[in-house]
Amino acid sequence: MMASLLKWVVPWEFSWVFLGLFLAACALYWRGCRRLAVGGGRRLAFWTGMAVIYLSLHTYLDFYAEHEFFVHRIQQLLLHHLAPLLIVASYPGTVLRAGLPLAWRVRLLRPLQRSWPWRAAAGVLLNPTVATLLFVAFILVWLVPSLQTLAMLDWRVYRFMNWSMLASGFAYWWLVLDHRPRPPGRMTVGLRVLSPGITMTPQILAGAIVTFSKTDLYPIFEICGRAFTFNVLTGQLIGGVIIWVPAAMIESAGALLALRNWLRLSRNGRLRRAPRHPARVAQAG
Repeated sequence: MMASLLKWVVPWEFSWVFLGLFLAACALYWRGCRRLAVGGGRRLAFWTGMAVIYLSLHTYLDFYAEHEFFVHRIQQLLLHHLAPLLIVASYPGTVLRAGLPLAWRVRLLRPLQRSWPWRAAAGVLLNPTVATLLFVAFILVWLVPSLQTLAMLDWRVYRFMNWSMLASGFAYWWLVLDHRPRPPGRMTVGLRVLSPGITMTPQILAGAIVTFSKTDLYPIFEICGRAFTFNVLTGQLIGGVIIWVPAAMIESAGALLALRNWLRLSRNGRLRRAPRHPARVAQAG
């Protein structure tokens, strides 16, 4: 029993880089929680999201993701949608910053944030149009059979695929769930609510195409050796439904969270109102 449980905890492909980054983020958040008052809901969201990332990338689930299409789609759903949404919804920025020693914040973090390379990269990657396009593009690109084959045959492409899904998810949800008005937020509050409905549309179409396909679109999983013995098209159908339904549900949840932020900003009087036209003011008087 214990051996079977340990099998799932042991990484399929060990990565020092991932483990170092993961432990560093956990340590900073833990230190930050000791210095700031962080609600239980926010803590739960953060640690759940981190657990989902670890489960997806550094356990035996990765083996099944490399050998079965529908498990691979579950992995991508967790990395691209669920984990970033949970972590961003916990608003970890101030907590992680508080976890840094004061000297590091003054001597390293502040100069880095003021440097032109950092500001240029943030300006591009956190541009609403760029972040939204990348969020959708990385889903569709890695569904192209030839690119999916390349990712499964080359471990470097495979890791880039996973990291690109995770990074684009973080960038997108960071904009959509921003709790500030615009400015300083980069996306208008109305667009934050509408954006998930826009981005889910191509995903639904792609999921429908995969779901109703009558041919094996991803024979690479047959070459690698399938983890399960049921019908190939059944596994592909399940994978298509995962792209279609759960992804749309998670994006709908993100839209509701954005709507909640909009209502909170409006209730607190933090949204700028457009000035009334002078002619209309005079006419009203």
